[in-house]
Amino acid sequence: MKSKWRISFSFIVVIIAALSFWNYNNRIYDWDMPGYIGCLYTLKYPDSPDKIRRLTYEEIRKKAPEYEFKDILGTLKPANKARQAFAYNTKAFMEQLPYYDIKVGYNFGILILYELGFSSPDSVTFLSIISYFISGLLLFIILKIIFPENYILAIVLTVGIMLLPPMTNMSRVATPDMFVLQFLLVFMIGLLKKWNKWIVFSVLLAITVSRPDYVTLTLSYLAVAGVYGYIQQKKVDFALVFQGIILLALYVAIIKIYHYPGWKHLFYDTFIQRREFVSGTSPDFSVNEYLQIIYHKIIYFKRITVTAFALFGLIFYFSKDSWVRTLAIFVLVNIYIRFVFFPHSSELRFFFGYIVLLIVIFLYALSKKYNGFKLRKIA
Repeated sequence: MKSKWRISFSFIVVIIAALSFWNYNNRIYDWDMPGYIGCLYTLKYPDSPDKIRRLTYEEIRKKAPEYEFKDILGTLKPANKARQAFAYNTKAFMEQLPYYDIKVGYNFGILILYELGFSSPDSVTFLSIISYFISGLLLFIILKIIFPENYILAIVLTVGIMLLPPMTNMSRVATPDMFVLQFLLVFMIGLLKKWNKWIVFSVLLAITVSRPDYVTLTLSYLAVAGVYGYIQQKKVDFALVFQGIILLALYVAIIKIYHYPGWKHLFYDTFIQRREFVSGTSPDFSVNEYLQIIYHKIIYFKRITVTAFALFGLIFYFSKDSWVRTLAIFVLVNIYIRFVFFPHSSELRFFFGYIVLLIVIFLYALSKKYNGFKLRKIA
């Protein structure tokens, strides 16, 4: 069986490498790219804002197809005045960077590739491809844990999940969604293998550093683990409390160091009006306006809702294990916590990492129910 797993792992490496090459050839230069390249050049030229803006767009122009570059510039019809301001006004451009600066781990990954000799646009796009490749291998390892005697099923499921449109899309765009998925999958391996709480905490730390907005996920996991442990053992685990304090302090430190404008600014710029200058119009909106936006967006959130609740229901159907059910509740609740703070229902990539976690939990419940779908020898 070990030799078959080695062969299947080699096979999956080739398949995921081929899929990664395919995604790289279909990479997308979108309007988030200038923000992350701007963060890179801020590290290189901290006292030259004009140079940062100019280099950012010059380097993208060298690589991006004409249509995508015009979209980045905001010159496609209808014209996007905010994007035009970012491209041609240094003050407008620099004021947007704190939205991107706080993705510290992701930006560090881009910097490493840049220092290795990649161009700035290639550093951004190639990081997503590397993350896609690693995520594929991690997913296969998870499925090997779940189905230890069924390597064929592990291969089929791995390829099937990696071919899902949201997964391939995340690998092609300049966002940290695929980057953080690697750490979410390592987190699931830690839960499946029952790692020491401090090793799991190190993964939660990496998730928070990569995308500080995932602090709701990391902190809520510690809360769930703490409450579950107290119910089971009637004892408070102060280590989890200490870990929560560290994560919260890290989050606060990041948003302070990088001068993050705050949730209200992000919500206003994303769902009400993208301002040319963050320091310009005050991001004021009423509770009623907020609720109207939530109501409108939840209608278009049905693909995630149907998928999430279907997986949630199947997990409860196949598993009576209280910890498995608790994890399912934890992930489902976090989908809607994220939605409440950032209801970008048209972009599945913002929520797909959570769906992958639910898929893993569902497959684990299914495996436990049917004893891993063990392969039987043909007589």
